[in-house]
Amino acid sequence: MSDNRKKAASNIWTLSNIITLIRICLVPVFVVALLSPWPEWFGIAHLVDDQTKSLVAAAVFILISATDWIDGYLARKRNEVTDFGKFMDPLADKILVAAALLALVELSVLPAWPVLIILAREFIVSGVRMIAASKNEVIAASWYGKAKTVAQIIAIVLFLIKDALIIPNAENINNPLYVISWVTMIVALILTIISMLDYISKARHLLGFKPAKLDAANSDECDIDDEFLNTLAADVVCAASNKGVTISSAESLTGGMVSCALTSVAGSSSVVMGGVASYALSVKSDVLGVDLDTLKSDGAVNARTAIDMAKGAQRILKSDFAVSTTGIAGPTGAEPGKPIGTVWFAVSTPYKTEAEVMHFEGNRDKIRRLSAKKALDILLEAINRDAR
Repeated sequence: MSDNRKKAASNIWTLSNIITLIRICLVPVFVVALLSPWPEWFGIAHLVDDQTKSLVAAAVFILISATDWIDGYLARKRNEVTDFGKFMDPLADKILVAAALLALVELSVLPAWPVLIILAREFIVSGVRMIAASKNEVIAASWYGKAKTVAQIIAIVLFLIKDALIIPNAENINNPLYVISWVTMIVALILTIISMLDYISKARHLLGFKPAKLDAANSDECDIDDEFLNTLAADVVCAASNKGVTISSAESLTGGMVSCALTSVAGSSSVVMGGVASYALSVKSDVLGVDLDTLKSDGAVNARTAIDMAKGAQRILKSDFAVSTTGIAGPTGAEPGKPIGTVWFAVSTPYKTEAEVMHFEGNRDKIRRLSAKKALDILLEAINRDAR
């Protein structure tokens, strides 16, 4: 295990992780505030009715939900992103949302069917993640999942307060909060289903389905030539220039195609710090700092290697953003669970590093060009998302 990984493993008790654990411990407080007769326990039943209890519970729920943003911000700001935090942070969200939904069903405020849809989605996605983890793959999260969580939290808050802020003499259908609550819940359910299908689609090669064509550029009829890559690279350079950030690359199977496309753009020297064509394992380890244990046990085509490559380029080239590619372009080199066309990508930003896997079809040249295109796409998306 490398020194960096040893340090990360021994530094579980970061401030962000502590806040995450506190968030989980506060979930029972929310449930007690909503369901228990605590006004009677404290002798203030004459001051606190059921509607007031709901408002108090909503306030506690909002407080707990807000800590999700705080711990994520601290982890990125203090450079304390850990594997423990990556596991516990989404788990804390799921525990809070599940507890709130079940409590609302207990109070007959919410019917059971929306809860069943949401919980079923979590079970299915967790199963897909377990299958991916067993094969050393990571299914990259999309914005659908984040939007789903936000929509669920807003819907829960609305259902908590809608009966506490009743408009006099108004039927449910005429109560704006009632309508808004259900509209928000329906949006949350739609996003819940879409995010589930997105996960399944990304893992279809793990579930026994033949990978679908990724886009028009992955068809036999569409060729990605140098002009195509240079045009896409120009968009990346323009975005980096507009945002005032610098970029770099670490490439294995693409062998410098990404860096070549970026530096072909006039004026790219103002944002492109450089690139590392780390074709040999020794270069990945000695130059980019890829964990040697990972290379020995899992080879070079996996999420950990892609992430270490991106972080290494970001570090040694002193760039704000870095993208990496590592995969099997063929015609030989296929491994069990890693057919020809398997390519891992990672992008490292000032706030996080994430990886995703793609499965391309075609000859060696086509796979390399598709990989270069995807790397530029990922880099452009990261700049537009994370550059401040």
